Amino acid sequence: MAPEHLYQLLLVYATYLIATASPGPSNMAIMGVAMSQGRASALALALGVTTGSLFWAVLAATGVSAILASYAEALFIIKVAGGLYLLYLACKAARSALAPRRPAPEAGGATANAWQLYRRGVLLHLTNPKAVLAWIAIMSLGLRADSPSYTFPAIVMGCAVLGLFVFGGYAVVFSTPLMVRAYQRSRRWIEGILSAAFAYAGIRLLLSKT
Repeated sequence: MAPEHLYQLLLVYATYLIATASPGPSNMAIMGVAMSQGRASALALALGVTTGSLFWAVLAATGVSAILASYAEALFIIKVAGGLYLLYLACKAARSALAPRRPAPEAGGATANAWQLYRRGVLLHLTNPKAVLAWIAIMSLGLRADSPSYTFPAIVMGCAVLGLFVFGGYAVVFSTPLMVRAYQRSRRWIEGILSAAFAYAGIRLLLSKT
């Protein structure tokens, strides 16, 4: 591998790592599920988030998302859908914060809801128009006219591993007994903060010019 091509890949990985590790709706959702429903549920959600991210990666590489970015109507629809979905999550978290104290989830509960949590993770990313633009920027960093044929698979596979590491890391860390006990003691506050965070992100997305 030529040094310039290796540098481009490392630049892509660093950009993606910073973007995924930064606080956002997806990470907040993973943290909340990890503390309230356990590690398996949070990992299912994290896998869905990673899948949604890689979906946009493939579209960005094929140029489809660049076409979407050229049409304000398409991005507007995605933006509205994403904003409304975040507001839905905000309402859901608010209802949970106001609900009476619930018993700890049973061990088998996570498996029953794994598919729903996976789909929720996918939707979190598919309804985020900033993910489209972010991947266009990432692909523009890594893909050039003289890029070798292995560049695109290297970007996708490398970012998939990084995504699983970051999102899965949130799921593992926030599902530890210490964090679970903290959630049980401060459930209303945590759910309230999550509700406010989702509401802020949703309103900001709906009012943004992107």
